[in-house]
Amino acid sequence: MAAGPIIDPEQFLHEQLAQASPDLMRELLGTFINSLLSAQADSVCGADYGTRTTERTNRRNGYRHRDLDTRVGTLDVAIPKLREGSFFPDWLLERRRRAEAALTTVVATCYLLGVSTRRMDKLVTALGITGLSKSQVSTMAAELDEHVESFRTRPLEGGPYTFVAADALVLKVREGGRVVKVSALVATGINAEGYREILGIQVATGESTASWLGFFRDLVARGLTSAGPVGLVTSDAHAGLVEAIGATLSGTAWQRCRTHYAANLMSATPKSSWPWVKALPHSVYDQPDAPAVHAQFDRVLDALTEKLPAVAAHLEEAKADILAFTAFPKEVWRQIWSNNPNERLNREIRRRTDVVGIFPNRESIIRLVGAVLAEQHDAWAEQRRYIGLDVLTRCRAALTEPAEPTQEVSTTLVPALTA
Repeated sequence: MAAGPIIDPEQFLHEQLAQASPDLMRELLGTFINSLLSAQADSVCGADYGTRTTERTNRRNGYRHRDLDTRVGTLDVAIPKLREGSFFPDWLLERRRRAEAALTTVVATCYLLGVSTRRMDKLVTALGITGLSKSQVSTMAAELDEHVESFRTRPLEGGPYTFVAADALVLKVREGGRVVKVSALVATGINAEGYREILGIQVATGESTASWLGFFRDLVARGLTSAGPVGLVTSDAHAGLVEAIGATLSGTAWQRCRTHYAANLMSATPKSSWPWVKALPHSVYDQPDAPAVHAQFDRVLDALTEKLPAVAAHLEEAKADILAFTAFPKEVWRQIWSNNPNERLNREIRRRTDVVGIFPNRESIIRLVGAVLAEQHDAWAEQRRYIGLDVLTRCRAALTEPAEPTQEVSTTLVPALTA
C-alpha cells in the first residue's frame, strides 16, 4: 500500500534506525516518493485523502504499481489512480520507460569509464536493480553518440593553432568474426587563447598515408588553418604521418618527438655504448638558447664521428627534425619538443579502453574514446592557459621572422664534450 500523505519523519527515522535495516535508504526513498505522489494526487483532487469537503473535484480509485530503478535499487512506486481522468507524475517517470534519467546517466557513465556491456548486469545487480539486458545498456550508451558526433565534427574556430600534436592508439575490434587491430588517430592543439584543445578523433584500419591524409584534410576542412597557418606539428616519425603533414599543411614545420627519437637512436647504438650515448642528446636540450643548442649538437657529432660513425650519421640525418623547436622562444620548448603531453592523454584513454578489451565495432570505439576526449577537452578549458598569451604572441611572430644564422658559442659557455 502507498504511504499516507503525511508522515512523522522523526518517529519513522527512529523506527528504521532501531531495526538497523540494510535497505534503509531504499525504504526511505520509497516512502518519500509515495508520500509525494499522494500529496500531488490530493492537490489534483482538491482535498486531502479521506477528507469530505465541498471543494473536492475528484476522488481516488486505488493505485497502479510501477517499478522504478534508482541509484539505491528498484522501488515499488504506488501511483494513485483517479475516478475521473488520469494522473501520471511526468516529473518523476516517463511513460513506457522503467529507467529514470539518473540511472541512464549512471549506466552511460559506467560505459564511459570502460565497463563493458557483458559486465553491466553484475554492476546493476550490485546496485540493487533487478536486471538490465545488454541491449538496454547499448541503447543507453548510444545516447552519448549525438554529443560525441557534434564534438568531433565541430568547426575549429579557436585558431590560429600555432602548435599541433598528433598520435595514434592501437585498439582491438571484432570484425568479420575475427579480432583485428585498428588505429585511433588523435590530434591536439594550442588555440589562440593559449588553451589546449582536442582537435579530432578518427578510427582507421592502420597508420597509413591515406588514413593520416584523410584525418588532416578533415581538420583543415573544419577550420584548422582558416585563422592562420599552423606553426609546428609534433609527432613520431611514422612515414604516413609525416607525409600527410607535408601534403596538407603547407609551410608548417615538423618536430620529431625527442622521446620517440631516443628509442630510434638506441636501436642504432651498440648496447654496450648506450649508457653514455643516451646522455648526449640531453646535453643538447639543456642549453640556454637556440645558438647554444646547435653548437652543442655539432660537438656531439664531432665526438661520435670518431667512436661511433653510424650513430653520428643517424643523429646528423635527424638534426633538422629534432631541433625544429629552437625556432620558437625557450619558454615553450618543453611543451613542443616531444609528444609527452599527448602520451599522458593516451594513458587516460587506455585506462578506460583496457577494461573493455575487445570492442564490438568501430562505432563503439568512437563512442568511448570520443566521450573521454570531449570530457578532457572541457577540463582543459577550465584550467589555466597551457601557454601564456605574451609567449604565444612571440611564437606567432617567430613564424614570420627570417631564421637567424647559427652563431658560434664560446667553449667557456658550453663545456667541451667528454665521452
